[in-house]
Amino acid sequence: MKPLRPLVLTVITLVAGVLSWAGARLWNSVGTLPGVPAAAPIVLAVIAVVLAATAISLRGRLRAQRERVPGAKGVDPLSAARAVVLGQASALVAALVTGVYGGMGVFLLTLMSSVPARKGQALTALFAVVAGVAVMAAGLWLQHVCKLPEDEDEQDPRQPR
Repeated sequence: MKPLRPLVLTVITLVAGVLSWAGARLWNSVGTLPGVPAAAPIVLAVIAVVLAATAISLRGRLRAQRERVPGAKGVDPLSAARAVVLGQASALVAALVTGVYGGMGVFLLTLMSSVPARKGQALTALFAVVAGVAVMAAGLWLQHVCKLPEDEDEQDPRQPR
């Protein structure tokens, strides 16, 4: 499994943001743009907390297992792999969602002078972006916590011995 890079998440966020901004402009010119759901930042924040709590729990258990602490509860490799997949999937989805709410938020900020009611929605979009970034950070951290240590005995076959 390849590690997820922050650059990939940044590109996904930026592309989704530009497409969302353009889509919001088009939608608003045709009709009324739907509002930003108030639950979006809350749900994203809960996901970020769950991922961070999982990372903290696994970090402690893996550290105890590596240091061979007597009576330490080990981590099943399959559970660690599932945690990595959960973190990566959450980070990818959060990158997309962050871009969508970021693009909508930027568009709503341009409307605030003409439509004051959009100020609350722009603020909600901003909170969703912050919570989305927290999900991406927690997902990357979970991936880092579950990374296997490098084996010093195994050398790269391309390097001379």
